[in-house]
Amino acid sequence: MSEVDEERTARRLALLLGGVGVLHFVAPAPFDTVIPEQLPGSPRLYTLGSGVAELAIAGALLRPGTRKLGARLAELLFVAVYPANIKMAVDWVRNERLPKPLKAVALARLPLQLSMVLAARRIYRAG
Repeated sequence: MSEVDEERTARRLALLLGGVGVLHFVAPAPFDTVIPEQLPGSPRLYTLGSGVAELAIAGALLRPGTRKLGARLAELLFVAVYPANIKMAVDWVRNERLPKPLKAVALARLPLQLSMVLAARRIYRAG
């Protein structure tokens, strides 16, 4: 990965993480609904905690001195939140009131998560 590609990819991931991180605080309810019930504690705690993590990782990705750490943390975060993405996809597919295009979006997110893990890994290795 060239330095320009690394910078561009890091900025894109930071923008994504920063935007979603803000949404965890502005509109937390949808995030609460995808927290697996098996986890102990309040879903809101996980929503807010992951929002903090996303914002911190976004900041780390933007700074060259912390980019490698930010990339590794992004990789781990994308893997850690995957069960929530699976739960969302299952819930949406089972919901008879949701239109098929929304169900397709929920399912399409699952393999897209892998591309984000791999992008973070490329940034980490380039750093």
